[in-house]
Amino acid sequence: MTRWLIGIVLLLWASMASAVPAGEIRLGCYIPMTGAAAAMGQVTWKGIEVAQRLQPQVLGQPVKLVLVDTKSEKIEAANAVSRLIERDKVAAIIGEVISGNTLAGTPIAERARLPNITPTATNPLVTQNRRFAFRACFVDTLQGKVAARFAREHLRAQKAALIIDQAQDYCVGLANYFKEEFQRLGGQIVATTYIQTGDQDFSAQISALKPLAPDIVYAPNYYAEDALLARQMQELGLTTPILTGDGAQVTDLIKIGGPAVDGMYFTAHFHREAVATPLAQEFIRAYEAETKRDVDAFAALGADCYFLLLQAMTQAKSTDGQQVRQALAGIKDFPGVSGTITMGPDNNPSKDVMILQVKGGKFVLVTKITP
Repeated sequence: MTRWLIGIVLLLWASMASAVPAGEIRLGCYIPMTGAAAAMGQVTWKGIEVAQRLQPQVLGQPVKLVLVDTKSEKIEAANAVSRLIERDKVAAIIGEVISGNTLAGTPIAERARLPNITPTATNPLVTQNRRFAFRACFVDTLQGKVAARFAREHLRAQKAALIIDQAQDYCVGLANYFKEEFQRLGGQIVATTYIQTGDQDFSAQISALKPLAPDIVYAPNYYAEDALLARQMQELGLTTPILTGDGAQVTDLIKIGGPAVDGMYFTAHFHREAVATPLAQEFIRAYEAETKRDVDAFAALGADCYFLLLQAMTQAKSTDGQQVRQALAGIKDFPGVSGTITMGPDNNPSKDVMILQVKGGKFVLVTKITP
């Protein structure tokens, strides 16, 4: 009898623990707060937190953020989405930050018919053939093509060498899109070399490139590897400019790379000088007052995910997954932090691409390219 009573009490306690308090709307966030992608995840989370403080309610109810650390791992990302759905009973999900981890999480949200919006996962497969998966950023097909156009038309590069982190779907995919467009525009790929996430020594790859004299090194990798690559290229006397993608635009790139990353180019989602919406101005003021740091793309896109979900719930007048999904898919000319957002095919927004460069330890706007 005693065991039976204990069992009943435990079941009741578990039920109460997982129930959503009346009048509270929960948004789940699965984000890498530790591990290889922590610098990106932590800034994204801070952007979401600041956005929540600016708009703490929707549909007349307070919004509660529920964070789960993915530890920068695919299995942890999948487990995090399951936990947010089953235990935390969230109404919608923000995450993940990198494409590989997002691809592990989105199928679970899709099966639960729960809207999942990623701030910065740019792999086209994230949203392809999925109804409940969205993103606030552009896709790699566009990013790679714009990078190739910039290399050929602005930097006048004839020969490009590729250095690719083969452990990351994002890096491999982006390199392929760049290569295809660069060659279509008449450029030549003189070398393709590979690295792995966490590698510390790139001397062999750099030494192999030197005699080929490329005009540009396209290294669409994450910030830690690109920072070390820039330092070692400088040490070994290879002065070729580096062009990379949005995954390297983190202040830790400058901390790790120091003066060696000066001159590095990026395709990017955001620069504070290129946006002027009232929401962007309000967010920039609040974020920079709190953090004493410039807003970067990860913070801006994390905030946009939050604001887009609230906008969709407001339009739907509901937190029902299907209704919120329909409202998200119909978003048009939303004045977000990263610019004006209109959802297009495959739940991908139509957006401009910024070209940035590191100058004097800061990310400086070079130009803006409209697709």
